[in-house]
Amino acid sequence: MASQFLQEVLHVNRLTIEGGVPLEGSVRVHGAKNAVLPILAATILNRGVNVIHDCPDLKDVRTTMKILTHLGASVKREGSTVIVNTEGELTNHIPDALMREMRSSIFFMGAILSRCKSARISAPGGCELGPRPIDLHIKALGEMGAKIQESHGYINCEAEHLVGTNIHLAFPSVGATENVLLAAVFADGKTTVTNAAKEPEIADLAAFLNQMGADIRGAGTGVVEITGVKELHGAEHTVIPDRIVATTYLAAAAATHGNVTLTNVIPAHNTAVLSCLKDCGCSLTIGEQSVTMRAPRVLAPLDYIKTLPYPGFPTDAQSPMMAMLTVADGTSIVAETIFESRFKHVEELVRMGADIKVDGRVAVIRGVPALSGATVTAMDLRGGAALVVAGLAANGLTEISNLQYIDRGYEDIEHNLRSLGARIRRA
Repeated sequence: MASQFLQEVLHVNRLTIEGGVPLEGSVRVHGAKNAVLPILAATILNRGVNVIHDCPDLKDVRTTMKILTHLGASVKREGSTVIVNTEGELTNHIPDALMREMRSSIFFMGAILSRCKSARISAPGGCELGPRPIDLHIKALGEMGAKIQESHGYINCEAEHLVGTNIHLAFPSVGATENVLLAAVFADGKTTVTNAAKEPEIADLAAFLNQMGADIRGAGTGVVEITGVKELHGAEHTVIPDRIVATTYLAAAAATHGNVTLTNVIPAHNTAVLSCLKDCGCSLTIGEQSVTMRAPRVLAPLDYIKTLPYPGFPTDAQSPMMAMLTVADGTSIVAETIFESRFKHVEELVRMGADIKVDGRVAVIRGVPALSGATVTAMDLRGGAALVVAGLAANGLTEISNLQYIDRGYEDIEHNLRSLGARIRRA
């Protein structure tokens, strides 16, 4: 009986794609997963009501809402808006089960420490992309005066008074930059972060914190200054569009030789990707909040892509763009410099007829005339998106399992792709 139940669950957890149909039409890009998660965590810093618009209904967002509820906040969703009331007393502990659901939960450490003067969290989970040490987070908070101990899988932080200081990040870590911002808003004096992450999601978090009454300058550049304040208040904010979702839809349209318009995008956030698409022969029309792309009949290859911190080519865009390059006319090279285990999707693409060779962190993609539908498995979030792109371009039927990974970053992906003419459904 248990075996039959497991088989039924596995069968339902699938996307079925009949490929070979050019994507045509217009689709709206939802709010950014990597922006909304730290923004939701930041709501615990004030004792008020926060209204966050354009919150996508994603697995990671639902996990974040569960964490907020566990901490003692009142959380409700009304359409794409999430309302968080943090007026009451909050606990300082996040249980292991919730922390393991997503890697991004680590930035709650700085927020809880700021609000409660202490925090107890377990090591975070998420996609297995190789070592992603939180040493930078711990070192930065320690430099601000936090006493941190690690024991039995938990991180215990205490700081009655955090003190502003100069913090240099050895690597421009997004998570570490976010944790410093969340911790420094109440610190005594000024905190200056050098070699800070420059991602748009950092600037969006700072914009929300400033709306709450924080004093943050330079977010989105390599030097961020945070002057501590005594209190914050509730705020209303609209999350920026998701640049990786936009990349995925553009890669899918290019791979299927389609013609699509994306709305609710900030083109400047996708400069590196748009440049690559242009080099592949795609025709682009850029608006203030839109991108229209017409793909050529034959995609040109990309000589070399190297993932880098923003504003370089994003590591999250590497997988769906690689899937697109499998049907380009020529050889492309992709170098992954951020995560060491970001090529898990390659074996699945090869099952679909792709010609890809991997040597360490470098992948050589020799384009083939066409991919063939196959039964494949998503190994992580963006790798799952790559399989969707490949399935849309392939001849025949593709079945993708392990949708829990894809659902972490894409809201109702099958509905949005069907609106562009894709033959895709969830089993």
